Amino acid sequence: MYFNAALLHGNDLQIDRVRAIDPLGADGVCARLPEMNLAADVPTLVGALRGLLPDAETLAGFDMEECLAAMRDLGMFLGSIKRHREEPLRLVPEARPVLLELGVRTDLVPRDTVHHYCTWNPVGERQRMYTGDEQENHLQNSVRMVFPHLRVALELCDLLRDLEFADPKFPILVDALNRELRPMVASIDLVVGHVSPRFFARTLRPYFEDVEVGGRSYLGPAAAQVPLWLVDEAVWASDRGERNYLEFLADSVRYSLPRWRELHDGWVGTPSLVTRLVEAYGDDPSAVERVAPALRASAQSMVAMMRAIIVFRGRHLGIARQAYEEDLRLYPVGSGGASVDLLREIIDLTRENAQLTKMMGQTPGRAEAVEVSA
Repeated sequence: MYFNAALLHGNDLQIDRVRAIDPLGADGVCARLPEMNLAADVPTLVGALRGLLPDAETLAGFDMEECLAAMRDLGMFLGSIKRHREEPLRLVPEARPVLLELGVRTDLVPRDTVHHYCTWNPVGERQRMYTGDEQENHLQNSVRMVFPHLRVALELCDLLRDLEFADPKFPILVDALNRELRPMVASIDLVVGHVSPRFFARTLRPYFEDVEVGGRSYLGPAAAQVPLWLVDEAVWASDRGERNYLEFLADSVRYSLPRWRELHDGWVGTPSLVTRLVEAYGDDPSAVERVAPALRASAQSMVAMMRAIIVFRGRHLGIARQAYEEDLRLYPVGSGGASVDLLREIIDLTRENAQLTKMMGQTPGRAEAVEVSA
């Protein structure tokens, strides 16, 4: 049974359906997963993964939601086996065609992503966790709480890319975008308050290592797959990013939902909102504002929106610095492939573009630089 995977947009109805179903009959074995991991019981993990694999006829009958739930549950065992320093498909090679088929059927990479681990993961008694620790639960919830807002935020970005700055609707839509981005600050505060850097670095991070499927390596369900980078691309990074960040973006795209990959394809290499704002003002901002005073309101709304991103990134950088200190870390880079240095570079670039935007939105005659910080 094949279907139009382009319809996979992560809507609320679909999320609820994926969370509710258990197509592989994995509830029981997933409940025991933290015990297996605590004991480093690789043979039992391998047997569990092998026992969950659907046969060809069963897999052919899965619909979209069942495919997503199947990848969710198989992925928990992929990450667990890799955490114990074994390559899962070397031990269970019969999983390879199943994973590849699930990837094709869902138009996603052939392993689990942050969407499977958090968004499509049941809550409550059926929740899938590697460790069963309450800190892991808080980390999953921090991601769950932002995805509905990011989904709306990215559609707002798409609208803004086609709207003139002088249009009175522009600042209204930017303000709406700002509201959808603010929950990201609440999510990082949840992590700061309830997840210790030591727990993440020493206990949870090893479960997110890459796994080889079909001759290619695929990252685990990393927080870096949360597409704030796609907001960056719409706002400033599509034509104002630097090489390290652009390379990171290019690698992150494949872990995105189909709709978000479609947005990236339409935005990459095109003028960003910041570039368009600078061009709208031209060489004489005062003269332009006399003709189109709405430009200033648009610029000021953009600054407020970018400040929310800077606050989130600043707090994320603080967590990352602690988790990846030399005496604590087990890995030199984050689970999404980003180093602390890259995170610092991203926040610096965001500040630079927010600063430029703020100068555009100042009252004519007051062109001095203004600090934009977290």
